[in-house]
Amino acid sequence: MTDVATDIRSLEGLVLETEKGITTVADIVVAKMAGMAAREVAGVHELGKTFRRLVGRVRPGESLTQGVNVEVGKRETAIDLVIVVDYGFSIPAVAQDLRENVIMKIEAGTGLVVKEVNIEVADLFVPTGENQEPTVSRVQ
Repeated sequence: MTDVATDIRSLEGLVLETEKGITTVADIVVAKMAGMAAREVAGVHELGKTFRRLVGRVRPGESLTQGVNVEVGKRETAIDLVIVVDYGFSIPAVAQDLRENVIMKIEAGTGLVVKEVNIEVADLFVPTGENQEPTVSRVQ
């Protein structure tokens, strides 16, 4: 006879609710894990919006969660990331790699099911320092 919890674990990953107790994962834990997983992806220069990074409004210890917003439930989580992409990388390829890495790390590390990973590309990092916005937009 097999253990029901073992069967569920093999089908769905880690189990957070068992007859022996409930494990909860704080939002900050998921946010830090997502931030670390995002930084592992080639082409992700950094996380967060340009203005916030330039002004230095990031408090000590907050750097792992900069550019990361999470919503955590009992069994699922949704993650929003704001990233800066390195020039020369395909944005769709970086986004796909990023999404896959974050999902893999969060699901393996927490047992939560990642319902979605939304990615906003807020800036492009150009190594020459020519990272300027156009003064007149031709499109709306």
